Amino acid sequence: MGTLTIRIDDKLESDLDQLAKSQHRTKSDLAREMLRKRVAVERFRELRRKALPLAEAAGYLSDEDIFHDIS
Repeated sequence: MGTLTIRIDDKLESDLDQLAKSQHRTKSDLAREMLRKRVAVERFRELRRKALPLAEAAGYLSDEDIFHDIS
């Protein structure tokens, strides 16, 4: 397992501390969860960016086009 050290401002530290206490979790646990979610969002955006031209070439210009074909 790796280690990451970051500097955060006092307000963010206070907010994170309050959230951790309210959820009975550690700040590290919350930070890991938040980072995992952010990484997943960024991966999704990258995949979407790569797939969009292929989808448009196939005639999928909106979400409705896709839902129409899979419904």
